[in-house]
Amino acid sequence: MEKQIDKEIKLILNICLTAGRIMMENGSEVYRTEEMMERIAANAGYKDSVSHVTVTGIFMGFKSLPYTQLENIRERRINLQKVATVNQLSREFEQKKISIEKLQKNLNEIDFNTPTFSIPLQILSAGIVSCTLMYIFGGSWKDFIPTFFIGMAGFSASFVINKFLKLKFFDDFIAAFLIGFLAYLSVKLNLAGNMDHIIIGSVMPLVPGVAITNAFRDILAGHLISGMARATEAIFVAGSIGIGISMIFILFL
Repeated sequence: MEKQIDKEIKLILNICLTAGRIMMENGSEVYRTEEMMERIAANAGYKDSVSHVTVTGIFMGFKSLPYTQLENIRERRINLQKVATVNQLSREFEQKKISIEKLQKNLNEIDFNTPTFSIPLQILSAGIVSCTLMYIFGGSWKDFIPTFFIGMAGFSASFVINKFLKLKFFDDFIAAFLIGFLAYLSVKLNLAGNMDHIIIGSVMPLVPGVAITNAFRDILAGHLISGMARATEAIFVAGSIGIGISMIFILFL
């Protein structure tokens, strides 16, 4: 009987930590992750669960039982589809629509098999975002097409460097440098009119908007450690982009 209880508790902890890790790795806020983990545990029959979530690790245990587990968070990216799907699964478990075994199976499928947009579509979207925001920020139609291609080039450079070199912040620096150089070149060759507008539009796909938003939301919710960690990461990303652009002005202007 005791072994059966131990097995059940370990299963619940594993499910909660897996769900929490998926959410934190893909851009969820800390308070939302903690709420979701406690909801799963409560509906599995353990309402005295306690959890501590940060951007680098998750701790979870039970007040009445000598069980605690840790889950490391090694990656941080933005995939809000995974966040929404995990949250929906926890709601379905709460409403008794799925069993705990089905919940575990679905979480494993989400972790490895959740579909995402193809890389060519992401690159194309980066170009569209770049040229439209360039125009919204005061650019002209003459800069529209160059910004479209420069935005795609910058996003592609960031993706390739991040995938093969896996150097955090270096990918943003190189992408920003490439954007600045191509913007300077397009103006120099009279293919575009305003270098500043092109740069502003093209770096927008690289700006850590979700990280900045989540940092403020975590701080306002009282999760100061996670909020400051995310804010620091966002500042470093913004700094990498700024330094990359500044290098162009230093070298060529």
